[in-house]
Amino acid sequence: MKSKSFDGMACSIAGVMDAIGDRWAVLILRDLSLGLSRYEDLRRSTGVTNATLSDRLKHLDGHELVERRQYQTNPERYEYRLTAKGRDTILVLQALLQVGDKWAVSGDAGPPLKFVDRKTGHPVKLARVDSETGQGIRLQDVQPQAGPGADELVRWRLTHFRK
Repeated sequence: MKSKSFDGMACSIAGVMDAIGDRWAVLILRDLSLGLSRYEDLRRSTGVTNATLSDRLKHLDGHELVERRQYQTNPERYEYRLTAKGRDTILVLQALLQVGDKWAVSGDAGPPLKFVDRKTGHPVKLARVDSETGQGIRLQDVQPQAGPGADELVRWRLTHFRK
């Protein structure tokens, strides 16, 4: 896969993007989160070529988002499962889904996929909340600040934030 490396960049967003890789990998993660696990099922669902699917699965495995498990020996066949790190990454996909649904990017028929609470059936929504109180926070009340891993480039970016 040809892409720019984000190695050495002090940015958590760049790090997650590097671990995911590209749009095909996002669709593979989507399918793994929905329970698909076998190579042929992933290929059918995404419509991706065998070469691209193999490359993306190796990339995701190398970044510890998925793990490969053998389920058959003769011939050898493998399935793919999300790791704990991969399951955390699904938050990114749910955020993309939520934005896409809000702006009807897949058409006027309504959302093609929803996430709901298993117990209540109510839709699940990602939201900004105060990590201590759990209270919702409006975007205009969110302010970035340098963290312990900030480098000079991060600090420079923050000088451009309008308070």
